[in-house]
Amino acid sequence: MLSKLESILEKEEELQRKLSDPEVLSDPRLFRDLSRQFAEISEIASLYREYRKTLQELRDAKEMLLGEDDDEMRELIKEDIGRLERKKEEEEKRLKLLLLPRDPNDEKNIILEIRAGAGGEEASLFAADLFRMYSMFAEKRGFRIEVLSSHQTGLGGLKEVVALISGKGAYSLFKYESGVHRVQRIPETEAGGRIHTSTATVAVLPEAEEIDVEINPDDLKIEVMRASGPGGQSVNTTDSAVRITHVPTGISVHCQDEKSQHKNRAKAMKILRARLYELERKKQMEERSQMRRSQVGTGDRSERIRTYNFPQNRVTDHRIGLTLYTLENVMDGDLDEIVEALITHYQTEALKEAGEKS
Repeated sequence: MLSKLESILEKEEELQRKLSDPEVLSDPRLFRDLSRQFAEISEIASLYREYRKTLQELRDAKEMLLGEDDDEMRELIKEDIGRLERKKEEEEKRLKLLLLPRDPNDEKNIILEIRAGAGGEEASLFAADLFRMYSMFAEKRGFRIEVLSSHQTGLGGLKEVVALISGKGAYSLFKYESGVHRVQRIPETEAGGRIHTSTATVAVLPEAEEIDVEINPDDLKIEVMRASGPGGQSVNTTDSAVRITHVPTGISVHCQDEKSQHKNRAKAMKILRARLYELERKKQMEERSQMRRSQVGTGDRSERIRTYNFPQNRVTDHRIGLTLYTLENVMDGDLDEIVEALITHYQTEALKEAGEKS
């Protein structure tokens, strides 16, 4: 570990030199990549310098103890050694975590997609509840939310909603939310008072910048049409809706929320870019056989990950066996305990895996 940390210090110095090189400054892609690398290792380098300082202080304290005859002073030095030993252990643990391979998308904004699954109108109402939950969680974290596309139902549900959530580290907090979410409750549409089970699917995609994904305009089929469904004064009377299809992959995106065709097209391109980036990312991970399949799960949207049981005020994350009886708070965006438990579990599994390999 120490040799790896020493090489990180050397890498930090090398990156500092490169980032001030005029040739690098004139290349936006290279400058962005090097800046990202520098940001990723600067925290480790800073902590390692602090760790080396702790080790030196610990060596000095132990030498002092050997040469000290006064009992009172020896007790004080022993207390100091104990404090430094604890500090050393904490710093070692943090360094091991920081040395784990990082997801390059962790700092990115996300495209959040929620779709009603099995359960008819109740599934659409549940999809709307999930979007409200994630919106409140995002707002508490200081993130910005922009709806890119939505398909509402007459009772206030959502057949589908796609939103951009912007803020540093958004992907790192939301990435474990992909999968099938299940609700158990008495639907508002059910007069008999029977508990129904409905589902909604959630997909979390890192936002792709133009520099991340190159799209050939010749590969796009762009159609304009009138918006359908509930809308404002001019939404349903002008050709403002846009459907963009990426012909090579067959991925199609439809946006109609804005009155402006130009705005709908821009939003559709943002969603398309994120989906193409995710497609390429998964392909690369599979090709390199580096997809981590810990107990957290694959994050695939076909995997059932969580159940929300309203009669018992219970929420259960099936991947880590976590059950909380605070469903009301969770639906109001209080997801911190669940998110932190998932991150901790992932880190523990990754540390175990790294230990087995070493």
